[in-house]
Amino acid sequence: MRRINRDSFPHLVDVVCRRANEHFFTFWARVAARWWRVHLGTDCSFFGRARFFRHPHSRISIGAGCIFRSSPASNPSGINRPCIISTLHEGAEIEIGSNCGFSGTAIACAVKIVLGEQVRCSPNTWIIDTEGHWDDPRTGPNIPIIIQSGVWLGANVSVLSGVTIGENTLVAAGSIVTKSLPPNVIAAGIPAKVIRPI
Repeated sequence: MRRINRDSFPHLVDVVCRRANEHFFTFWARVAARWWRVHLGTDCSFFGRARFFRHPHSRISIGAGCIFRSSPASNPSGINRPCIISTLHEGAEIEIGSNCGFSGTAIACAVKIVLGEQVRCSPNTWIIDTEGHWDDPRTGPNIPIIIQSGVWLGANVSVLSGVTIGENTLVAAGSIVTKSLPPNVIAAGIPAKVIRPI
C-alpha cells in the first residue's frame, strides 16, 4: 500500500467519498427499481442518483454488472445530467445487457431499445427511438433501436430511431447516428458515417 502523506491524502479522501457515494446510491437505486418495477441485475453500481420512469404495461430490464454514473464528479470528463432510463408508452421495452457502462446517459423508449453486453456510453449520450410530439404531423414513426455488444459511444453522441449499430463499433464524440452502422468500424460526424474499419 502506498504511504499516506500530504501528497496522497487528498486522493485517499476522494476514494473513500466515492466508495461511500457508490454504496448509498446503489442502495437507493435498488429501492427505486423496485418501486418502478424495473428488473435490475446483480452487482450493478450507481454513482449519484439515476432516474427510472416506467410507463404502465411497459418493461425495463437491466443486466448484471452495469455501472451508472450520474454525479458530475463521478467521471473526470464531466457529466451534465443524471442517467435517465424511461419508457414512454404501453408495450415499450428497454433491454440492457450485462456489464454496460453509462455516464449521464438518457434512454427514452416509445417502442423498443436493445443494448447488448459491454456497451460503453461516454458522458452525456442520448438514445431515443421516437421524435416525440406525437400530435405534430411532421413527426416520423417510432422505430426500435438495436445497439449490439461491445459498441462504444463517445461523449455527447445521439442515437436516433430506427438505428442498428453493429458489434464493436466505435462512434466518435459529438456524432449523431441517424442511419445504421456495420460492425467493427469507427464512425463519426453529423450524420455519423463510417471512417474506417477496426
